[in-house]
Amino acid sequence: MEPGWLLGGAALLLLLLLPALLALSPAARFQLKIGLYCALCLAASALAAPLCLLRHGGRTVRNMRIIKNMVKTFKYIYGLRFETKGLENFQVEGPCVIVSNHQSILDMIGLMEILPDNCVQIGKKELLYMGPVGLIMYLGGVIFINRKSTSNAKTVMSGVAQTMLDENVKVWVYPEGTRNGNGDLLPFKKGAFHLAIQAQVPIIPVVYSSFSSFYNPAKKLFISGTVLLSTPLVYGWTLCVSGLPAEEKLGSRQRC
Repeated sequence: MEPGWLLGGAALLLLLLLPALLALSPAARFQLKIGLYCALCLAASALAAPLCLLRHGGRTVRNMRIIKNMVKTFKYIYGLRFETKGLENFQVEGPCVIVSNHQSILDMIGLMEILPDNCVQIGKKELLYMGPVGLIMYLGGVIFINRKSTSNAKTVMSGVAQTMLDENVKVWVYPEGTRNGNGDLLPFKKGAFHLAIQAQVPIIPVVYSSFSSFYNPAKKLFISGTVLLSTPLVYGWTLCVSGLPAEEKLGSRQRC
């Protein structure tokens, strides 16, 4: 389903607000655009939830198709363009772990541009309590983990590994564990690699190009821009680390 009416309504709202928007300071324009983005997320979630319930009856990864179609309209509202490179490396049959860098709240739009079927994300448990957004994430099959409890996170990830194999599911993880818009990578947390070891599935890296030329909270910058989404390689986990002890397998995440 293409929610053109949602896009049209948001575009009309932007048109009506344009004179006031142009008269505002850069900081005020930035805050207004962020506020609108949050409002769009809430509205799209509230509209998608009943569609997911009517179509599939409850929580299932199949609901991600509905969610994806709604979120993909956001790029037109903000003048964002997504280019892709190496998507042939993304066409992996069966379960896999997808890892990508995490820069900002706009990552979600890029994720939905290339999200494969039967793919769920892993998110922090706090997101579950964000009203309609938490509800739609739950209905879409997002896996929530308690980052403050290492034992809980490990238990959840162990269950995810088995679910991946049983239900032929792909899992998308941000291994940095938090947003980082500095243009480099933070040290990776081990969860995604534990998951790949347990399930013995490939790891697919996805790289977002820097947003800094059009989105920079420190400079109150939020304009139109282009993002390159690239998939440079597919790491065949069993080929890369087969036969190594667990500690060496985890260490190999820096080498493979």
